[in-house]
Amino acid sequence: MNEIAYYAPDEETLNREGLAALQRRKLSAMWPSLLASPFYRRKLAGIDFDPSRDSIDKLPFTTRPELERDQAENPPYGTILAKPIDAYNRIHQTSGSSGGRPMRWLDTPANWKWWKKLWSIIYTAAGITHHDRILFPFSFGPFIGFWSAFESAEDLGCLCLSAGGMTTPARLRFLLDNTCTVVCCTPTYALRMAEVAREEGIDLRAASVRKLIVAGEPGGSIPSTRQRIEQAWGARVFDHTGMTEIGALGFECEQAPGGVHLIESECIAEVIDPTTAKPVAEGEAGELVLTNLGRCDSPLLRYRTNDHVRLSPSSKCACGRWFARMEGGILGRIDDMVCVRGNNVFPGSIESIVRRFDAVAEFRIEVLEDGALSQLRVELEPAPSADGAALTKLVARAIQDSLNFRPDVKPVPPGSLPRFEMKAKRFVRTRVGHDSSSSSKGVST
Repeated sequence: MNEIAYYAPDEETLNREGLAALQRRKLSAMWPSLLASPFYRRKLAGIDFDPSRDSIDKLPFTTRPELERDQAENPPYGTILAKPIDAYNRIHQTSGSSGGRPMRWLDTPANWKWWKKLWSIIYTAAGITHHDRILFPFSFGPFIGFWSAFESAEDLGCLCLSAGGMTTPARLRFLLDNTCTVVCCTPTYALRMAEVAREEGIDLRAASVRKLIVAGEPGGSIPSTRQRIEQAWGARVFDHTGMTEIGALGFECEQAPGGVHLIESECIAEVIDPTTAKPVAEGEAGELVLTNLGRCDSPLLRYRTNDHVRLSPSSKCACGRWFARMEGGILGRIDDMVCVRGNNVFPGSIESIVRRFDAVAEFRIEVLEDGALSQLRVELEPAPSADGAALTKLVARAIQDSLNFRPDVKPVPPGSLPRFEMKAKRFVRTRVGHDSSSSSKGVST
């Protein structure tokens, strides 16, 4: 194992008491910006709060629906900004994959420097150095993760290869021709590239890639999905979590696979019961709430992320950091959970089972909702040489053994399910009325 490296060692190696003190200093420094934001000036009116002393739970939560409403009522950017519009030089927007309307988010040069610092921490924790050549196999649209990851890697001195506008076979040739050592993509696209590599007769295990940093979906922390990617590529997977509106605040370290640290030197993390909004006991699962501490000109205070997580008890990691760690990464989206025959089920739970079977080339989950009743259907696309009927029986039995209910599992023809470069939309809700009408919503898994 290489010597442990830190991008910001004075902050990354602080113990819990040191981190709490640092968070108070940064929240105090950000407080004038919060009060300069019309959005927060309204929310905080009448609240007596001293950021250097008082507990943050005295302050109100911020939710995505109220941010969406603010932008709809005050187009195009809402009232969250803490500075005049001319101070901002970057605009990005959310994907809208959770079913809400995309939100526009602006950054000043100071904000952007903070974003790149987050990615520098992520890269350094994964053992990325200036010797690495990083492939970014996606088109650079308005989504912030692409730009911040690319520009941060540039600042670290890495050779950065933008592979937008290419087909998957062309990207694979580009990767091989330039002896790339790192790939940044979604878990789904890592598997898609591996699938195309097999079709093209390319042995990815013999290529130069040694690490993949994956994000956008929970797959990077789902053991069966992770194992499938690592086996196909012969490379280590590092999971990463972040949101356009809150920051790139989650990373996996080199020394302790299977969990995602939160960069608590740059955020305050809480976990609450999603129903009561009360804090959960240490180690219990709940909804992640984040306050960023460096994006002062576009601040977010106690933002309810809708992510279902379980933070490990406070302890020092093998990487030397005391940052809180999400065991198993993001377990699911709160509003993606469905109750099937008395069982609470997240799409990630289904994926963790389906991905155990190498004969499954692709899959889709459909939830049929009729009033208070939900039924779950799983469509499986078998690999060309697989026996679809036998495969569905094996998968159905595995789901029943693990989750205590038997879903409707059916095979579909090879090549019939869509492939994705960005966030995959494998989870579909269909509301079935008594008049046999229905409506569907696709959600990223």
